[in-house]
Amino acid sequence: MRDADSFAEFFRRVRAGDQQAAIELVREYEPEIRREVRLRLTDPKLRRTIDSMDICQSVFGNFFVRAAWGQFDLVRPEELLRLLVRMARNKVIDRHRRERARSGRERAPQVAPTAASCGHEPVDPGPSPSSIVAGKELLDEVRRRMTDEERQIADRRNRGQTWAQVAESCGGSAEALRKRLARAFDRIVAELGLDEQ
Repeated sequence: MRDADSFAEFFRRVRAGDQQAAIELVREYEPEIRREVRLRLTDPKLRRTIDSMDICQSVFGNFFVRAAWGQFDLVRPEELLRLLVRMARNKVIDRHRRERARSGRERAPQVAPTAASCGHEPVDPGPSPSSIVAGKELLDEVRRRMTDEERQIADRRNRGQTWAQVAESCGGSAEALRKRLARAFDRIVAELGLDEQ
């Protein structure tokens, strides 16, 4: 793991949308995230419909969008790992709830066993998370869906301003602005379907 100084520079690059930093982040943290997801995917029905890569892509997509616009203030690699693991756990819980709700409304279709449902995942399940989520197009689309005020808050955070500095410039309290930006990202992530993977 990186020391605090090198992590600060690395995370600054991630927030700036640096493609190489995004690839490094995925390469470094993906194995741990996938392991966590596989440990949590205990429901055989759920394992038939998704694998750890589905969840991993969703986690990284959500993370990169929010990181690029300054939602996270992380100073140590352990904080990043804890955040990504928590996001992965929440995705698994959400998928499990949706599957239970769906199976309550309709009978689940019979699906032939897959490698993932038998506990084995394919070696190359498709494009890497970094190629799907680290693209500039995703960030441009997020920006397009923001209101002018949300964009102003996000831009200030992206330039490295603290929440107190943003509040001083934009008016309002730091906590209210932080919550406002978080709600904006929740809305946009849902609109883009990044929370449904």
